[in-house]
Amino acid sequence: MANHELTHRLAAILAADACGFARLMAADDRATVAALDAAREVFRIHIESRRGRVIDMAGDSELAVFETAGGAVSAAIAAQEQLEEAMTEIAQERQLRFRVGMHLGDVISKQDGSVYGDGVNIAARLQALADAGGIVVSESVRVAVRGKLGAGFEDLGEQQVRNISEPVRVWRVHPGGEAAFAHSTKPGRLSLAQTSADARPAGLPERPSIVVLPFTNLSEDPGQDYFADGMVEEIITELSRFHRLLVIARNTSFTYKGKVLDAKRVAQELGVQFLLCGSVRRAGQRVRVTAQLVEGHSGHQLWAERYEDLLSDVFELQERITRQVVGTMVPEIEAEEMRLSGYGKRRYAAADDMAWRAAKAMSDSIFGAGPERSLQAIEIAAQAIALDTGCALAWYVLGNTHCWRVFMAWAPDRTQELAVARHAADMLLSVEPNDSRSYFQRGLAYELSGDASAGAADLRRALKINPNDATVLFYLSFVEAAEGNTLRARELADEALRMSPKDRWLGTAYMARAVCAFVERDWQALHDWADLAIQAQASHPMRRVLMIAFAAETGDQPLLQKHLGRLRAVAPDFIPNLFRGEYRALHRPQHMAELLDSLRKGGLTG
Repeated sequence: MANHELTHRLAAILAADACGFARLMAADDRATVAALDAAREVFRIHIESRRGRVIDMAGDSELAVFETAGGAVSAAIAAQEQLEEAMTEIAQERQLRFRVGMHLGDVISKQDGSVYGDGVNIAARLQALADAGGIVVSESVRVAVRGKLGAGFEDLGEQQVRNISEPVRVWRVHPGGEAAFAHSTKPGRLSLAQTSADARPAGLPERPSIVVLPFTNLSEDPGQDYFADGMVEEIITELSRFHRLLVIARNTSFTYKGKVLDAKRVAQELGVQFLLCGSVRRAGQRVRVTAQLVEGHSGHQLWAERYEDLLSDVFELQERITRQVVGTMVPEIEAEEMRLSGYGKRRYAAADDMAWRAAKAMSDSIFGAGPERSLQAIEIAAQAIALDTGCALAWYVLGNTHCWRVFMAWAPDRTQELAVARHAADMLLSVEPNDSRSYFQRGLAYELSGDASAGAADLRRALKINPNDATVLFYLSFVEAAEGNTLRARELADEALRMSPKDRWLGTAYMARAVCAFVERDWQALHDWADLAIQAQASHPMRRVLMIAFAAETGDQPLLQKHLGRLRAVAPDFIPNLFRGEYRALHRPQHMAELLDSLRKGGLTG
């Protein structure tokens, strides 16, 4: 094995194991397997909502890895409390409880996601020391989370665990805090069943969560259920490519099939913020699919769309509609999160809540609020990172905002801001190495640093990781146009517009088409696409430059002066930066020379 395939890092490991599983299986194997599957889903939801990842589910056990010890402990507490509540309706002899152990230590990660080392081994050994339904942690975990979670810790002393040379100091977790010790039924012991749910603040999720509910088959033929179910499965699969979303698994969402549902109740039961509902109707060779995105807390419909097409190839049609649903829905979720953050509504743990406010400030700045708002975005993102260096959204906002300031020529020190943007991109990749947005962010930083080929390569990789990320698709269409790959640019722009026709970034596809028209010297097409691009986002300077180039080439001085004045109002140094070569809008020297020549024809020299 090549050394570069192995990575040493610090991680928190959670190990869970079912108590008395063999006895329960002997009594009723079917019921026990069903209970195990349900419990695993509970663990998975709480693990993934706190940036954890399940890495193994051998037998009746569960193994997960976290970036932070706090995430691991809060996930364990939330899962155990939910499972304990579910046990109240089950006869005691049939109750399935779990022991949980956690350790923070060095692990070895492989590229396939598997994790090895003493960190894993110690966590697996510690779970055996926990009570049924209880949690124990090592000293390293207790030190990392002390004073942060509202939980208490009871010292169980140093324990010698199998196959580990040195003793491990072990602590029992009391979710109710230090005060809960006084209510233990045995000295120094407290079960989760005795813990008040109100003794600590309820755990907040760390990213938007959604359940895709089974679509209703409105066709006269009940046999068409397969198409509706297949559509839902495809949507769940494609949504799972977005690491910034928590997507409820198929096995859970399909338990609601055939039931009359109340959106607010389902959201409460699953702990999700968004629900996707829909229906499928087939008549002959025509298929109509409707989809509605609902905000779980209020039950309000945020977005609805209808898709209709001929059923020539069932799988191709499912794929096409799925991409349209997903590509349109994810931007709607993000827009709603930013809208709510603007109202000061708390929906997440502190760092992530702050990161969404930073994202709102960044979006405001990009869509016309100006340089002061961009500085606010940077400040808020930095505060979020100070709270949690593993907050991916905060690193994304920090890097993206610095890139925008460099692009707009708002940066007093271009070199310094680019350095921060590249550092943020590197940190984002370390936190989310398999997320499309990580490569998207680094691609932007490379582009603005003058390494166009590296930037384009990262953006293409981002699209390969997640072909449903409309933001990546929109921007890559522009980059391909800037590279002079006009055929590919048009294909991507058209695909982006089909996938997300109401997207806030759709002007980027129009700009890509305008660049293609400029490269091909098609002046009428240049005017039409540049005009659409400006209508979509009037503050974007490159779109004004393309219109100015059209006006210069056609001798339309009033049009030139109109757009030059508006460009200078938002980015007065943008054209001088083009002439100085600080920003190469078009990557091929010939095309860039032609753009500057067009500007000179309009009397501009920098």
